[in-house]
Formats: sequence, C-alpha cells, structure tokens
Amino acid sequence: MAMSRFAFATSKLLRPRSILQLRQMSMDTQTAAARLRESGLLRTQGLIGSKWAESYDGKSIKVHNPATGGVIASVPCMGAKETSDAISSAHEAFYTWSKLTSSERSKCLRKWYDLLISHKEDLGLLITLEQGKPLKEALGEVAYGASFIEFYSEEARRVYGDIIPPTLGDRRLLVLKQPVGVVGAITPWNFPLAMITRKVGPALACGCTVVIKPSELTPLTALATAELALQAGIPPGVINVVMGNASDIGDTLLASPQVRKITFTGSTAVGKKLMAGAAGTVKKVSLELGGNAPCIVFDDAELDVAVRGCLAAKFRNSGQTCVCANRILVQEGIYEKFAHVFVNAVEKLQVGNGLVDGVAQGPLINQAAVEKVESLIQDAISKGAKVTLGGKKHNLGMTFFEPTVLTDVNNNMRISREEAFGPVAPLLRFKTEEEAIKIANDTNAGLAAYVFTTNISCSWRVMEALEYGLVGVNEGVISTEVAPFGGVKQSGLGREGSKYGMDEYLEVFQPLLLQADLLQRLLILLIVRSESPSMIICLAENGFNSLIPSSSALTSASLDVAQPSGPGYTTMMLPL
Repeated sequence: MAMSRFAFATSKLLRPRSILQLRQMSMDTQTAAARLRESGLLRTQGLIGSKWAESYDGKSIKVHNPATGGVIASVPCMGAKETSDAISSAHEAFYTWSKLTSSERSKCLRKWYDLLISHKEDLGLLITLEQGKPLKEALGEVAYGASFIEFYSEEARRVYGDIIPPTLGDRRLLVLKQPVGVVGAITPWNFPLAMITRKVGPALACGCTVVIKPSELTPLTALATAELALQAGIPPGVINVVMGNASDIGDTLLASPQVRKITFTGSTAVGKKLMAGAAGTVKKVSLELGGNAPCIVFDDAELDVAVRGCLAAKFRNSGQTCVCANRILVQEGIYEKFAHVFVNAVEKLQVGNGLVDGVAQGPLINQAAVEKVESLIQDAISKGAKVTLGGKKHNLGMTFFEPTVLTDVNNNMRISREEAFGPVAPLLRFKTEEEAIKIANDTNAGLAAYVFTTNISCSWRVMEALEYGLVGVNEGVISTEVAPFGGVKQSGLGREGSKYGMDEYLEVFQPLLLQADLLQRLLILLIVRSESPSMIICLAENGFNSLIPSSSALTSASLDVAQPSGPGYTTMMLPL
C-alpha cells in the first residue's frame, strides 16, 4: 500500500509513519489530528469558490471522535448567506466547466481519483476519527468511494445523443443531452467519503457543478476530499462545501432557482421534506432513503455461507448502513441451528476504538443512536423476544454497544418495522416461501434484501417477488460502482452508480427540427472501424456539436484531409 506524505510549511516532504505504526502508538485524538493537519488534509473551513471560508457570524461546531469524546477540530457553523454565496459560485463556474470537452473533465476526475488513492491511509484515519468505524472498514470506504470517481472519469466520454427518424422528408430530429446545472448534494455521516463521490462523480462528469452539504457530525472528510479535488485541477467553484445549520442550508438550496437538482442520502422523513421543498422551483430530485432489509435464510442454505453473509450484511459499520439486514428471516427447519452458529460468530466480534488492531465494531455515532437501539430492544422484550446475546451498552462506555442477537422476534415488533441503525440482529421464523415473501414485503421500505438458498429456482422466484431495488443472493455485500444503487417504494427515487447514475444529472433536450436547407450546409464525417462496434462522429461546420463526445472537432477545411485509409475502415462523406 502506498504511503501518504506530509507537506510542511517549508515545502519539505517527509515520509510519515504507517497506519500500523500509528495504531501501535495508541494516538489520542489531538495527536492524530496534528498528523492530519501536517498532511494538509485537515481542513477546518468551508469551501466557497476559490476561498476557504469561516462562517460569516463567527459561529462554529466542534467535531468529536465518537470513540473517545475528544474534540478533533472546530468547523464553521454556516447558514443561508454562506450557502447563497456557494450557489452563486457554482452557478458562475457552471458556464465554464460545462463547456469543457468530456476529455478534459475526464482527465480532472482521473487525477482526483489518483490523489484519493495516494492519500488512502490519511483519509482512512480521518474517517475513523470522526465517524468511528474500524480502520479496515474506513480504508475500504476510501477505495470504494474513489472507485466512483474512476468509473465516472471514464463515463464522462460516453454521454451519447440520438437520431430519430423524421415524420417528414425535409426534417431531421436530433436528441442531445446536457448537464442539468448546479446540484445541491446533501450527504450523511455513515459514509462521509463514499456518499459524496457517488454523487459528485457523475455530476462533474456530466458537466454540473455542486454545493455539498455534509453532515455536521462528519464534515472533515468532505473538506479533505474537496481539498484533493482542487489539487487535481478541478477549477474553483465547481465544488463548494458548506456545513452547519442543516435547515437553513437545506432551505436555501431548495429556494434557489439556480440550483436545478437536489441529491440526498438520509432518512425517509427528511427525504420527504426535501421532495416537497423542491416542488417550489420544480427541481430534479434523487433520493436514497431508509431501508428495512430482510435477510431470508432457507432450510437448504449452506449454513456457513448464510452466517457469513448475514454477519456482513448486519454488522458492517456497527449496523449503521442503509442496506444493513434489519430483519433476519430463518426457515423453521434450520432456525435453531442457524441461531446457535450465528450467535457464536457474533460473540467473536471485537468492540473498541477503530484504530486498535482487530476491532470489528466501533461506537455508534452519538447518544441518540444508542437510545434508539435501546428503545427498540426494550419494545421487543416487552412483546416476547429473547435477548440471546448482548442487549445493552458496552462496558467501554461512550456510545459503544454490545453486538446483539434477539430470538423469537415477530413482525409486529418495532424492531421489525423500523430501521434500527445499530448492531442488533433480530431473528424471525417462517414456514413457507410464500410466508417469507409476505413478511419481507410488509414494509414501506424497499432498498435492499438478501436471500440464502442453494435452490436456483427458489432464488429466482423469491428475487423477482421481493419489492426491493437491490437483492443479494448468497451474498451479504452488494454495493459496487458498476451497478445501479437505489430503492423502490419509500426508499427513494433514482439510481446512483453505474451508467444509469449519469442520467440523474442530465437533461434530454427536445428533438431539434432542422430544415433541409440548413442541413445542406452541414457535412458529417463518419469514420467507422468495421471490426469494432464503436463509431466516431468527428464533424463539422457552423459550430454544430458532435452527438458523440470527442476531444476535438474537425473544421470544414480539414475534412478532406482527415480521411484514414487502409483495410478495416470505411469513410463516408454525407452531404445532407
């Protein structure tokens, strides 16, 4: 793994200690923060245009390490005025960024990806400090988050238009795609890097500019990510970061006619408010909201595979992910055996500070999260559930919670109806395939689901019957940059990741009706390589843009000399 480097005021570069050495030092919060500050990644001001800025009224927010309670840094508590300026900055930058060629945007994104990877250890340390997840998971998040920037640096070159057969002989109908404009991106605390890159990557690839509002609980990772974007050559104003008063920032983003798109990951309740607020200016909206994921284990499942998959789906990030298995449905024939093996596996999970080697479970994000988990457990106990393992705050104190397994849970308990967002695994019994599907779909959520079976026919039947946007079969980790991520029902709108994630940041222009006499003045050079399915449209006169992104345009004077020859090529000059 490449080592990151710390830049000092003298511009002299020194080789830092590895993450393993940092662990062995058992650093306190301030020591770790000092090292990050030396690296240049511990930014503590908002980013508005080209300037790192304090809040206009001088107010600030303390950012705490949830594992120790120590203060990592203070950041500005920004509001409406700062957000308005950030929007203006993004709006101004849009007119230059969107006019760059796709190749130029692609190169900037690729440089950003390279910097994220080269600073992987520093970013992982920062995530663990402010969010609490184990360092191994934090490093995994950096790689996962960076993968979206890499993927969309490539997708930037593939924003294709279309040609529609006309209804009249003297007409030509074209479809073009253009960036939507300024994007307001509101991101959560549980994945403070990946939820930014999954939104900002496609937005920038399409030619949009962004105003990022990270969680006030984890703003430092967002600021470090923005710093690396600037170092990558992404122009000032293309990325802006404001944090602080969530309602003031959100209301300003919603009210501004210059913001043409809102993208949000978070709770369903907040998502509904944003959706209603966006109606005032008719913004495009994409929402990735809460889940209530069922994990269905059939009698014929391979026990080790099912236990390993459920463990990963439930306890990653201490249960604080939107795709966590919120309910584990186990068929009655394997229920007791599964429960025994599963409890033994959960019991081995080490709880502690994420910087300590071997720790698999960090703290919950704050005291409110602890109280919610405790409330759900008490409700389940009062209605007949049994605490087989855990069930209370960990003796480490702070917001650490014991990994918990509940048995004899039914679908009427709150733990089955609400997203726990904590390390609690409720086990429910079912008899038949039909009953499992009914229980699984009996929720307003529809983000992720998991199925464990060795029966191919069963897996297809259940997968197609489940009302969820994502279904993992014999697998507990299903997120990837190359596949669309999103839910149905009240789990959201739109998709992130994959080629489909680009569509959220594009407008399809109305077909252009061009008179034949105008088209007579246009010459299109088509170069088709017969052994490849790709076609390059290089074209033209009169500033007419290619339907396929290209790094350069041929002028009319160069058309007659730009014709490749040789086997495998067909060159067509089409006077229209």
